[in-house]
Amino acid sequence: MNVVETNGLTKQYGEVRALDGVSLTVPEGSVFGFLGPNGAGKTTMLRILLGLARPTSGGATIFGHDTESGRDAIHARVGFLPDVPGFYPWMTGAEFMRFAGSLFGIAEPVLAERADALLEMAGLAGNKNPVGGYSRGMKQRLGIAQALINAPDLLILDEPTSALDPLGRAEVLQMIASLRGRTTVLFSSHLLGDVERICDQVAVLDRGRLVVQGTVADLRRSHGGSTTVRIAVTDGIEALTAAVAAEPWCVRHTPVSGDDQAIDVIVSDLAAARQAAPGIVAGLGLGLRRFDELEVSLEDVFVGLVGVNR
Repeated sequence: MNVVETNGLTKQYGEVRALDGVSLTVPEGSVFGFLGPNGAGKTTMLRILLGLARPTSGGATIFGHDTESGRDAIHARVGFLPDVPGFYPWMTGAEFMRFAGSLFGIAEPVLAERADALLEMAGLAGNKNPVGGYSRGMKQRLGIAQALINAPDLLILDEPTSALDPLGRAEVLQMIASLRGRTTVLFSSHLLGDVERICDQVAVLDRGRLVVQGTVADLRRSHGGSTTVRIAVTDGIEALTAAVAAEPWCVRHTPVSGDDQAIDVIVSDLAAARQAAPGIVAGLGLGLRRFDELEVSLEDVFVGLVGVNR
């Protein structure tokens, strides 16, 4: 079952087409990454799904309800966190959670129990400090917790990790990943590593158009392009680099950080590289330490899909 479906979704702002015929599906129970560079149309898409903007043409449904005519039915089952959430800085986390729950009409003692459980999940249980003194990462975790206060079937997050330091990002990603199987999560991001780390499904948007949708594994397999291999020797990396660069299967080579006797080589023909490399190393009188095929990253796929036009 698909929780979200869009069909030819288009949004025009004057002469600017923010969305151009986007058709995608978000499967129930998935952690779905909506990926694209800044200005790709991700936030516009989320605004339409939430009923905060109307499409110029095409349409979208959530739980089978049209996002324009069925907003009340949708909002009762959706939680949302904007890219820059707002808080009342004088409230504690517990006070803010109870305030958010009261807006949904959640009564005690259910509200207190749910708020306490969500604060525990966010790692904020027992914190009596006002929210104004929270770090950005703590605020994001509190924001996700409040977006879950109505026990939504769909959680929508707009760039939830974009302004966080590495520790804050890791904590927020862990919190999002913990929701797998409990609710469907749709989050937008331009941070490829975050999407690759926790998402089941990915859609890539560029200049308002859907470039591709699928699992991370499928995208690697179908759009990975050239293969990268790592060749490491005991010494003589300069001679090896020159010899490899002259091979017809060598597309590009780069040094390896942390290993001054290794190079990463993007190859156009893996079989030819695998056959030739040991002979090249032996012919130079060097010792071969390793020859490994590296896994294609989501960044490699992303650059291959949208980077060529930038």
